[in-house]
Amino acid sequence: MIRLTEVFRQAATSQIITAAHAINQGKLPDLNTNSENESDFYFIQAATPEDALSKIIKLVKERIPSKFSLSPISDIQVPCPMGRGLVGAKNLNVELQNILNPPTDKNIHRFGWTYGVGDKVMQIENNYEKNVHNGDIGIIKNISHEESEVTISFDDRLVTYDFGECDEIVLAYATTIHKSQGSEYPAVIIPLMMQHYTMLKRNLIYTGITRGKRLVIVVGEKKALAIAVKHRAEQRRWSSLKLKLVGSIL
Repeated sequence: MIRLTEVFRQAATSQIITAAHAINQGKLPDLNTNSENESDFYFIQAATPEDALSKIIKLVKERIPSKFSLSPISDIQVPCPMGRGLVGAKNLNVELQNILNPPTDKNIHRFGWTYGVGDKVMQIENNYEKNVHNGDIGIIKNISHEESEVTISFDDRLVTYDFGECDEIVLAYATTIHKSQGSEYPAVIIPLMMQHYTMLKRNLIYTGITRGKRLVIVVGEKKALAIAVKHRAEQRRWSSLKLKLVGSIL
């Protein structure tokens, strides 16, 4: 068996890579809490979920676009350990939509979500007829109340949905880390609080951090990060060996 124990290439300049490598080894990464330092990986402490929410909103709306010249809608993603909670994906989607693309009287309300032109959305199931797949992210380009249709751009390819098909999409300013697997974004902000306790696992945090290409910011409690780094998810191995052993005994 070959085990990779050293990081080369960009490691000398990328703190994202060195932080991810440390976490993968069960070590706490170097937490750069001074936002004035030049880096691509930051940890910002938040004492409460309310504090974390306030800091995430400010990062998305002001600080990251100003300092890194990134679009708050198309370039910044907020992968969350959980969907529920004040800093879970569902509530963050509502909060971020309110500041980045406030609802108007032309919006539609379908399946528990409000959608407007300019909103970032995610496909949550495979639709082979439309050639869109689970996890694809797009931007709403048009809403026709007359035709009862929503037009979404996925990588500059326009796809039309009937209003009744909007159960296939959700807002995507924030998403769960699980849903972000296989994707990369210019910048990610990861909320990490003790309220996420049941999901604080090493592989989940590693996945979240490695979604960021240019910038990763973890907002939360050091204790939560320390627990996640130390908690290695059990990997159950399924085989017929147990059945064979029992059969041989009987």
